[in-house]
Amino acid sequence: MTSTAVRLHALFLLGVMLLFNWQVRAEVTVPPLDPEQSSVFRAWFVRIAEEQLNQGPSAHWYQQDCAGLVRFAANESLKVHNSKWLRATGLSNRYLPPELAISPQQRQFAQRWQQGGGKQGPYVDAIKLIQFNSQLLGRNLNQAQPGDLLFFDQGDEQHLMIWMGRYIAYHTGTTTPTDNGMRAVSMQQLMKWKDTRWIPDESNPNFIGIYRLGFLSR
Repeated sequence: MTSTAVRLHALFLLGVMLLFNWQVRAEVTVPPLDPEQSSVFRAWFVRIAEEQLNQGPSAHWYQQDCAGLVRFAANESLKVHNSKWLRATGLSNRYLPPELAISPQQRQFAQRWQQGGGKQGPYVDAIKLIQFNSQLLGRNLNQAQPGDLLFFDQGDEQHLMIWMGRYIAYHTGTTTPTDNGMRAVSMQQLMKWKDTRWIPDESNPNFIGIYRLGFLSR
């Protein structure tokens, strides 16, 4: 190989490396949603979770459990909500939030959950959703906004609930022909729960805290 060819080859490799590094930085630095975008996302997130309560789980919602509800609602909230989407989901076009104006890269947030070890993908369980994809707000429920998550750790199992603004929604993790697993309870009901492990109170060691999805503004 001539010296000119060597230089050209070196320049080519340098160009490939620079392009790769630029792509990596671009993926890493996708900005989180700003406060206005976060507010619209929350409205869609709660609306979609509410639909699962009222109409039953969507046929497009796979892996139906507590974390699956969060992943599904987040992914659907980040999509373009056009007439095709409405037909696919069965949602009425009445009383819908405004459209979420975000970049194509931001629409991929719920397809690129951090899985640990530098891996990303569309699936995370409850604990990884909290560990790698959410930010802790505290344990005082006054800090919660609609769409925030309540995280419980029972040792051998972890569980997520969604603060909907006026009540709490969650999936039990079990589905039968007569029970779709969806639940809605008021805060008053939950605070009087017989099984005290599920009471979202600061005195309950099983209640780890309130978390916010990491791509939302704090």
